[in-house]
Amino acid sequence: MTDPVAWYDANFETVIAQYEALTSEAVHGWIQDLLPKSSAAVLDIGAGSGRDAAWLAAKGHDVVAVEPSASMRTAGASLHARASIRWIDDRLPALAKASKFDLSFDLILLSAVWMHLAEDDRPRAFRKIVNLLKPGGLLVITLRMGPVDRARGIRRVLLEEVEDLARDHGAFVERRAEAKDLQGRENVRWIQLAIRLPDDGTGALPLLRHVILNDDKSSTYKLALLRTLCRLADGAAGFACDHDDEFIAVPLGLVALTWIRLFKPLLSANLPQHPTNVGLNRLGFVKEGYRKLTDVSHQNLRVGITFSEERGAALHRALKDAANTIARMPATHISYPNGSPVFPVIKPGRLVRPPQIKLDDAYLFHFGSMLVPRHLWKALRRFSAWVEPALVSEWSRLIRSYAASQNVEVDGEKIAASMVWDEPTRYVGLARERALHMLTDGSLNCVWSARKLDDRCLDIDHCLPWTAWTCSDLWNLMPAHRAVNQHEKRARLPSDRLLQSAQDRVISWWKEAYVSDDAPIVSERFWLEAKSSLPTVGSDDKRLSDVFEAVCLQRFRLKNDQQVPEWSGERHMQVDK
Repeated sequence: MTDPVAWYDANFETVIAQYEALTSEAVHGWIQDLLPKSSAAVLDIGAGSGRDAAWLAAKGHDVVAVEPSASMRTAGASLHARASIRWIDDRLPALAKASKFDLSFDLILLSAVWMHLAEDDRPRAFRKIVNLLKPGGLLVITLRMGPVDRARGIRRVLLEEVEDLARDHGAFVERRAEAKDLQGRENVRWIQLAIRLPDDGTGALPLLRHVILNDDKSSTYKLALLRTLCRLADGAAGFACDHDDEFIAVPLGLVALTWIRLFKPLLSANLPQHPTNVGLNRLGFVKEGYRKLTDVSHQNLRVGITFSEERGAALHRALKDAANTIARMPATHISYPNGSPVFPVIKPGRLVRPPQIKLDDAYLFHFGSMLVPRHLWKALRRFSAWVEPALVSEWSRLIRSYAASQNVEVDGEKIAASMVWDEPTRYVGLARERALHMLTDGSLNCVWSARKLDDRCLDIDHCLPWTAWTCSDLWNLMPAHRAVNQHEKRARLPSDRLLQSAQDRVISWWKEAYVSDDAPIVSERFWLEAKSSLPTVGSDDKRLSDVFEAVCLQRFRLKNDQQVPEWSGERHMQVDK
């Protein structure tokens, strides 16, 4: 059987002409009333010429188009250049890139694609697709019923196969239709399926709710592990990697680091974490290494920091103790009904401490890996804004109940303050320092309005607003005119069109401020932070264009998962033109 991608690469001009000769209304009119009524996140898998992607974008939807054929992708992007489409080079059954983005979609279109998949690949492909659907989302799939075509990589398909897969994943067929082939081929007809996912189909949210609210807890450890994973899914997903189709692998050292960072303010405030202890007593991870970090702020326990030999030795020991405690306690006791752990841990062999401790992914994976089921990781990524408050509330309640059992009074405001996940304000300070340095040496422009800046009107803006995503990584901090930032953009997302129009200024700012030859330490931090918080930034090739593309996808995720309001900035785009 010929690789269909190779066939489409060789025949793209003919295929595109055939596709574009048909209107999307004619091909997909059967689902017009099922399409999202307002702006939605759409994934078009096997987008071909971009005809359907452009049609959906014109309806106001945010569209990601997956197309493995380079020739088709390039031609489609050119043909529909004015449409708001984000093109991705990816393919079934793995959908490796689309899965890595951790985006979720209201509508997924799989038009004339299923017949190109080998029979053995179809269950995996369907699982990947369903995992990208939002609860209540719609999968539209068209099945080609006709002869096998080995030259084009077209295989036989069965309606029953797809219906069984839908049922196995908790979905149902909302509508089924049949249609003649619009290209006039008498031996080909199409079965059209609209498949609805009434819930996430995975049990992720019920499991999380059970652990948070119902599971027996002899300490706060289970809640601490879930909140740790919630923080990593929201802010450090770039350090996670694929383990297999079932699990995401997270560096155990990063789990331990975040665990310590969460506990440190609570223990400094002497808040009980166990029914029979106050402060540091009876906590398995509080040993010599942790105690030697008393004067280290929890805010400094973050990716990218390098520690001296003495302090590094203490941190290494503390991380090792925390990793062992996590593996032995909550990772073991958060389990399925059959007793198997929800979060298996893979520990390394002999653990050797490097001469200098640098908190990067290589060092943090040095401690081993924690495996997180994909459906749970996706739920934490998608719903962290709602899951974490539930975790904080239950953790606070446990602290109060433990204190009451020990006849200890605790201040509710102290608990609340110790639960806050805060970021160092100096992140903004470094960006401002680099901006002032550029003003001294030359000129600097507002990334949004292109207006020239000086030290009186300079603001440092969170491109993706802090209120929606508490990220002060260098890549997210950009120079803006104070009037534009405070009176126009405020706490809103830049629209995709505005962000695209500002691309050259954004990349120029990153290049001059962060990755210039005169600031190697800043440059190293920029790339490490981008890799940590933006999952699509590669580890080897350092291209600012890749960072920009990852920012666009993160903007997409925040808009569609959290409904963050947008700022169009059209006045400035017109001025800039």
